[in-house]
Amino acid sequence: MATVRVTEYTDPGCPFAWSAEPSRRKLQWRYGDELEWELRMVVLSDSASEYEAKGFTPEFLSKSSADLSRRHGMPIDTSVRPKLSATAPACRAVVAARLHAPEAEAALLRALRVRNFAGAALEDDSTRGGAAHDVGLDPAELETWMATPAVERALEEDRAAARNPSAAALAQNHKLAPAGDGRRYTCPSYEIVRLGDGTRIDVPGFQPYAAYEVALANLVPDADLRADPESVLELLKWAGEPLATREIAVVSELEHDAARQQLGRVATERHLGFDGLWSPA
Repeated sequence: MATVRVTEYTDPGCPFAWSAEPSRRKLQWRYGDELEWELRMVVLSDSASEYEAKGFTPEFLSKSSADLSRRHGMPIDTSVRPKLSATAPACRAVVAARLHAPEAEAALLRALRVRNFAGAALEDDSTRGGAAHDVGLDPAELETWMATPAVERALEEDRAAARNPSAAALAQNHKLAPAGDGRRYTCPSYEIVRLGDGTRIDVPGFQPYAAYEVALANLVPDADLRADPESVLELLKWAGEPLATREIAVVSELEHDAARQQLGRVATERHLGFDGLWSPA
């Protein structure tokens, strides 16, 4: 039974959210059913012109992606893309799944992320359709859901919540970003609430795993934590979807090369960027 609710503010196009996936995996492995996870979409951009107005270019995106991938170990295709892409359509798709197929919401977010960081444009219909197919949703039905007023309202509620950070988050201003006349959460930002009494700790922006560990140790000191996985295959089967080497290494407390060596014996790799995503053989 869940004792803590984690509300994650994120966006399928954010490279920092992608880079933080190993920490999320480790939290969910360690705490298991203790955690109830909720997603909220930040909506980083409604149009490519928003990026262009900030001076972003495909060349800049390529270089920054290479830097992040090298620093944090998550695979990213760093080829120069033909265009910049808004994230709002992908955010809308995730919210549509939340309302109409909640069991697929997290998986769809992941599928969109994978396609984005493999080089696809998030605003393209084919990207959403492919991600829907990946998680067992009908692409045409997803597009129908996305066009409903209820989904639009829910997306706007997510957007507004992301632009109303808590006082605790505002005290960590360097972890926030400008938004209109105020500030917004950066990705990923966590609001962590103990369900019994509502005690809350906010962890805004990209953080080391230790920040989440400290927050949860204060909220649920008696949590029954799961031990390290006995094998990389056990971890892959638990995840139920392909994992990056870095995710497996972090959860399993392995060096990157040691994780790759173990994976090579029991799993197959789909190349992505400098590394890849692994599935059980």
